[in-house]
Amino acid sequence: MTRQLHFVAIGGTMRAYSSTERALRKALSIAETKGARTTLLSGEAINFPHYAPESADRSEAARAYIATLRSADAVIIGSPGYHGAISGFVKNALDYVEDLSRDERCYFDGLPVGSIATAAGWQAAVATLQQLRAITHALRGWPTPLGIAINTAGSDGDPVEQAPVPDQIGMMIDQMFHFVPPTL
Repeated sequence: MTRQLHFVAIGGTMRAYSSTERALRKALSIAETKGARTTLLSGEAINFPHYAPESADRSEAARAYIATLRSADAVIIGSPGYHGAISGFVKNALDYVEDLSRDERCYFDGLPVGSIATAAGWQAAVATLQQLRAITHALRGWPTPLGIAINTAGSDGDPVEQAPVPDQIGMMIDQMFHFVPPTL
């Protein structure tokens, strides 16, 4: 019997069901159909005080966040593109990953990490996607070959549900399943 993989998605905004959160939910839904258990860490779940590495004092939410990341077999990071960069909200949540630095599995070492960037324009979406991939490398994760950039400007309807986005998210999830280390 194989162990059920745990996919954890981090990101979004404080606005419930933002385009970034919807994209993360879509990715987790696809992972669930393929047999994974999933956790979404968005909104209040990652609304922490500014990260202070010199202090060991952590909120209950931050401790729960770190515990969830310790159980992850794969991670998806989603951020809106604000002025061509990841949001401070998502960056602060990623700064808390430093609390995993002394773990046996440091940071996201060896984990497949999918990236999703949403923005009102291609330039900001692609620049944000590039930053997410660079951060993934810094956290020792394995960025999937396919990252998702979603342009939310000028779309009729939900851009997360418009072709080719759902198929691209599905391909990214397939890559994540493929790249999960066999020892997990």
